[in-house]
Amino acid sequence: MTPRVPVAVFASGGGTNLQALLDHEMVSNAYRIALVLSNRADAGALDRARAAGRDAVVGSSDGRSQQEDGAEMLHDLEKRGVQVIALAGYLKLIPPAVVSRFRRRILNIHPALLPAFGGKGMYGRRVHEAVLAKGVELTGATVHYVAEEYDTGTIIAQGPVPILPGDDTDSVAARVLKVEHKLYPEVLDHICRAVAGDRDPGPFAPVQADSESV
Repeated sequence: MTPRVPVAVFASGGGTNLQALLDHEMVSNAYRIALVLSNRADAGALDRARAAGRDAVVGSSDGRSQQEDGAEMLHDLEKRGVQVIALAGYLKLIPPAVVSRFRRRILNIHPALLPAFGGKGMYGRRVHEAVLAKGVELTGATVHYVAEEYDTGTIIAQGPVPILPGDDTDSVAARVLKVEHKLYPEVLDHICRAVAGDRDPGPFAPVQADSESV
């Protein structure tokens, strides 16, 4: 059996996407989460990591340079043999040294259909508020490779979510999050199988969502 690919998950908040990745790991032989890193000591994601018996690290402190952050991150990643990084609500820009070392090996999930509603400061409720204010009929979740700037990396997969009559920020957020929890583990699984086989991941079929299922 091919060894599971060691994965690091970076998270700044409660870690529901981390939990989805942990849950999927139990039925997948493609990856194992070896490290959870947060820039916040009070992040719920760290509690989820510890409860699952995984290494939980607080890093990327305010006031330090990107060079210092990058060097510490690389040390933590290399120490655990990490080959793929999955951002799960991580709100800080990844240092250039880390992006360079893990080119096409860092994934992020964004709660909208990029390239729309992305960029610095566009996360969480802000995204859904902007979607509703714009009056679009379709939103969703996007998994993409991480580049040097926010939300600009190559898109890997998208899961659409319709905007329904009477929707508010909470209802849209809940339906998008449901798609995130399905899409992200599937894409990570897909990427890690390719990494383990030393091949290009190739295309990934997006989740097809409809108003009844989401």
